[in-house]
Amino acid sequence: MVDQTFNSTLLGFVGIIAQRPSTWKIAARELWEGLGYNPPRDPMSLLQAIDLSKSYGGQDVLQELTLSVSHQARIALLGPNGVGKSTLLRILAGVESPDQGSIQRARSLQIGYLPQATVDRPPDIGSDDQTPWEIGLEAFRDLRSREVQLTELERSMADPQLVDQAMTRYGALQEAFERDGGYLYQARIRQVLVGLGFSIKDDFHRPLSQLSGGERTRIQFARLLLEDPDLLILDEPTNHLDIEAIEWLERWLRDWPGAVIVVSHDRFFLDRVANTVWDLTPAGLETYRGNYSAYVQQRIERVEHLSTRFKAQQEHIRKERDYIQRNIAAQNTRQAQGRQKRLDRMLRDGEIKLQKTQRKAHIAFKQPDRSGDLVLRTNDLVVGFREDDQALFDVPDITLRRGECVALIGPNGSGKTTLLKTLLEEVEPFAGEVQLGASLQLGYFEQAHGGLQPERTALEEVMSVSSDLTISKARSLLGGFLFSGDDVKKTMAVLSGGERGRVALLKLIVQGANFLLLDEPTNHLDIPSQEALQDAIRAFPGTILLVSHDRYLVQALASQVWVISTDERSLRVFPYGYQSYIDAREQERVKRSDKKQTSTPTKWKSKKRSPKMPDINAIETRIAAVETEMAQVSIALEHTGTDMKELVKLGEKYASLEAALEAEMQLWEQAARGQVPT
Repeated sequence: MVDQTFNSTLLGFVGIIAQRPSTWKIAARELWEGLGYNPPRDPMSLLQAIDLSKSYGGQDVLQELTLSVSHQARIALLGPNGVGKSTLLRILAGVESPDQGSIQRARSLQIGYLPQATVDRPPDIGSDDQTPWEIGLEAFRDLRSREVQLTELERSMADPQLVDQAMTRYGALQEAFERDGGYLYQARIRQVLVGLGFSIKDDFHRPLSQLSGGERTRIQFARLLLEDPDLLILDEPTNHLDIEAIEWLERWLRDWPGAVIVVSHDRFFLDRVANTVWDLTPAGLETYRGNYSAYVQQRIERVEHLSTRFKAQQEHIRKERDYIQRNIAAQNTRQAQGRQKRLDRMLRDGEIKLQKTQRKAHIAFKQPDRSGDLVLRTNDLVVGFREDDQALFDVPDITLRRGECVALIGPNGSGKTTLLKTLLEEVEPFAGEVQLGASLQLGYFEQAHGGLQPERTALEEVMSVSSDLTISKARSLLGGFLFSGDDVKKTMAVLSGGERGRVALLKLIVQGANFLLLDEPTNHLDIPSQEALQDAIRAFPGTILLVSHDRYLVQALASQVWVISTDERSLRVFPYGYQSYIDAREQERVKRSDKKQTSTPTKWKSKKRSPKMPDINAIETRIAAVETEMAQVSIALEHTGTDMKELVKLGEKYASLEAALEAEMQLWEQAARGQVPT
């Protein structure tokens, strides 16, 4: 019977191979399973995929991809827009199934998947009356259930008849609760929410109905991190994060015990996080070791090596064909036929093929008219809204001159866009004045692309800028921005975020402005388009004010950096570029840390910690201890009865603990944001 099973399965295996030789790995796995064995898996891998293929409407998106994800891998998935990166993530996450191929996941593997979200398509994460804090609590349902059990047992201990039984159960349950982080889960929720840019005071208990699409995406991300999966699969996680939140996420992921697969266009982020790069192209998937910068260098070397081998092989093919042609009908026919067979085999199985060079957007700003040397000057400026009597921040007296590139950075909601609109005279200053220079032609790139009309086509949008622009010229310009054929007839309503961004950039180029105000211009652009924009900004002879959380772009281009400080409610100017800002911030941290270490510690203050960063783990341990003691005092208050002296004593102790908890929470919030407390 075993022999019959083996023969039957083997015939099936041979049949699969005969139909499609490339599927031998899948056929081998089916052979193992047909004989009643579990196929062997790589014990070092969380996930393995073999020959994955996927198509939509008859068009191949992924073709025969084989890959493996090891424990603690930090994988950056790169590739041009439309190549299938998001499709591959959905398949690996189990949201979609491949048309062909197989995926083997480690037993009990937990996957956390963050899909790419846009402002016009925010994620559905809960009911409108839920709050960020309540969403965070959902990640700890089991611990919270055990917490309730512990509270009930504590109450049972007040009953003399139940105390022995309650104590027996309480000890084992409390030990498991503490081991699983039961006394720290609330601190973890605070850590993640603050790290992703939410304020304990203003945001933790706001209903979802009051939050933007970007804020909802960040809450979805927070819940995902708190669920602590074995494998994180993240599709553009930095899209709705400011620089502080991105830096926090980098630190979090570096310490993450599981594995990560991330799609991102943030080159700085990929340099800090990735240790492996998957380069997805229409030809397949190539793996590189190292971060983004290492990948760039390795890919250049690989392309050069492949090009050299390709040229050598093509020369060999030319010589072989020449020999065959000269000898096939002569006395060396047999040698020629033998060479022909070898050549055919090489062309079938071993011919080197060079990948087509990826098309890049051609971005070059029009040569503008020359402006005056003075571009911008402020005097006692306060940015805010007069009608609401709301001042946002003070601006020092600034002078901006022709040819400079300024980067404006700050937390989400700090007022960066409001400052731009104040300079554009679309928003009246709360106080003070803005003086614009002579011969200025302003061009404004809006982050949300509000100047684009949904019903207009790409061609109509570009032609609306200038009556002198012909259809053929507009088509040519759009072609340089990767709009070919009928793409120019697509309306803004159906274009992707990246496509709308390219249309908005092209309109700005056609205008011929000499002072550009760019609000997050690299959002939704793939890396080649970002590089093209970076080159165009570098070559632009006018003046640029750039709002961006793209640190790669800011570091490469900014001659000075303006930073909005929400704590100080002021704008700070760093006149020597992004690195001068980083250096100054680090020096301030060291000074504050030194000051903190020399101050007299109180009962609940931090112990000695490194000069760069407070010990957040120690803070969380103290918070958990305070909260535990508060819970015990609360139970004692419930059972004190009418003993007024004891009630007063417990009440004072509870108030003291509340004050200590508030102090630790302030210290913790600063530490979670990477700030050393003053």
